[in-house]
Amino acid sequence: MTASDGQTDEFIVVGGGIGGLGTALALARTGRQVRVLERAAAFGEVGAGIQLAPNATRLLREWGLLDRLIAAGLAPRHLVLADARTGRELNRLDLTGPFTERYLAPYVVAHRRDLLDLLLAGAAEAGAVLEPGREVTAIRPGPDAVEIDCAGGQRHRARAVVAADGLHSRFRALVSADEPECSGYVAYRGAIPIEQASRTADLSDVVAFIGPGLHFVQYALRGGRYYNQVAVFRSERHRQGDPDWGGPAELQEAFSRACPHVRTAVQAIRTDQRWPMYDRTPIDNWVHGGRVTLLGDAAHPMLQYLAQGACQALEDAAALAAAVTRHLPAGPIGADAPVHLALREFVGERAPRTARVQRNARTWGDIWHADGVAAALRDDALTHRGPTDYRSTDWLFGHTAAQRGSSPTANHTASPAASPAASPAARASAATAADAPTAAPTTSRDEAR
Repeated sequence: MTASDGQTDEFIVVGGGIGGLGTALALARTGRQVRVLERAAAFGEVGAGIQLAPNATRLLREWGLLDRLIAAGLAPRHLVLADARTGRELNRLDLTGPFTERYLAPYVVAHRRDLLDLLLAGAAEAGAVLEPGREVTAIRPGPDAVEIDCAGGQRHRARAVVAADGLHSRFRALVSADEPECSGYVAYRGAIPIEQASRTADLSDVVAFIGPGLHFVQYALRGGRYYNQVAVFRSERHRQGDPDWGGPAELQEAFSRACPHVRTAVQAIRTDQRWPMYDRTPIDNWVHGGRVTLLGDAAHPMLQYLAQGACQALEDAAALAAAVTRHLPAGPIGADAPVHLALREFVGERAPRTARVQRNARTWGDIWHADGVAAALRDDALTHRGPTDYRSTDWLFGHTAAQRGSSPTANHTASPAASPAASPAARASAATAADAPTAAPTTSRDEAR
């Protein structure tokens, strides 16, 4: 007997994080029958703040969730970059009228749990079946369905399976033998009541203090009642091969050379949990057996410097729903439906886009953490960019997921900053080119999902 009473679902989504629930919502809104299997005993998110650029908030508005997210979160006025050593402002990007007119949606910061709760409620309202406490142990695609085994002995069948089980995805091994790659950086973060914050930046801004081998981010959450702080640094102990790297003592040592504002603010950050920062090298095939696809961090985990992990997962969800709509007729999916065509088109659209974001996230991390001549070139480029010069963000924020890579703004080509072969100084001098957002923020995401 199966957990789904012998039925064959149209879609089963493995993983109930932001990508999985976004996918369930997007598919269910097209009339598809969707079941989500989440390993944890309850749907929930570990972490604090999350930043959502217009390429994601446009989708949330389409799904009827944006107004509720803004009510639970905050729409900042600027993205600001400052020097972590001196506190001097380097650049700010205006997120108000000109920005929302250009990208047709706002930039929003929110608590990760608030976003997850909205996606959870939206998926349920759209008709998705949500099952926590279901750890999927095996996925076996066949000629007309996929068999799914769970740890408790339950079995399911589906016409197609979406594996949205995160950075350490069990099912990525179906298409790739690669492993997560450690950057050598570690993040500490947390949201605290605003009255407990020792030092705050302007509460209407997202501010990132950047410096050699480290950065520190601050922004308000939940209408200014909470304050999110993220401290990231490169671990010398990791470089030396110490298995216990990135601890609180290293955190304090790394930020001891920062400006007084940052040094004081770091004292309020939680140190009981830390997140080593991983990504993977892009791959161009996410599909196994014509009926199973990866999605979100399972397909394209990225470093946090462009604040695009959740945004790209939501783009995935919209693109998959659009491909399914184009290739599979309305109504129940039959055994002979060309599911493989929908999945192939989905990956063909999304893999180049997400690979570009992955690679540029790595490059932008190098630019943020530069020192010496490279940092001087970066700072000079940033200080000469105006607050409404959006040319460098068009490729990222202007992308429209469900329209096969089209953009409401511009289609930029790769910049010198995107080239792994470029020197640190060359990458820094290209910091304001097409693929390096002028004041792109960072968020430290839950790497365990």
